[in-house]
Amino acid sequence: MSNVTNLRKPFRLNVGFLINSPIGINREFFFDSIALTSEDGLRISNIEGVAKISRTPQGLLVQGNFSGTVPQECVRCLEDYEHKLQWEFIELYAFTTDNITESGLLVPDDAQIDLQTLVHDFALLEVPIKPICKPGCLGLCMECGQNLNERDCGHTPPNDSPFSALKELFDSEN
Repeated sequence: MSNVTNLRKPFRLNVGFLINSPIGINREFFFDSIALTSEDGLRISNIEGVAKISRTPQGLLVQGNFSGTVPQECVRCLEDYEHKLQWEFIELYAFTTDNITESGLLVPDDAQIDLQTLVHDFALLEVPIKPICKPGCLGLCMECGQNLNERDCGHTPPNDSPFSALKELFDSEN
């Protein structure tokens, strides 16, 4: 077990001791309260997690389990909120190009692997396309724009059902 202490590059790990270790040896690295801002503008705060690195015949197998928060704007009420993410990944840093996987990761000559790209890319996959601040978010009033989570404005929501015309026809006959 190792806690990561490099504040400038918190996802950079020295794995040189694992390269010459027997097959099956592993080490866990713990990450706590790390923030990450990438070039594409994704800001992940409160990153916590663990990366388990195991020595295999082909290379170093990295199993990551992380959580963090990203700022989002709700598509219903347009309020800003912090969205909680959880993600996992398993990747192989190969010793030689013969064992390289689709990810193209090789153990560097200096035995310093940087998990920042993996953490970022797998977190990005978990960011919702249409974020909603809470399951029961009521959104905005279609007439006046009032946030219906804060108070009711008194306007009735429009009936967008495709069967509303049938209901009106049925009601007019009775």
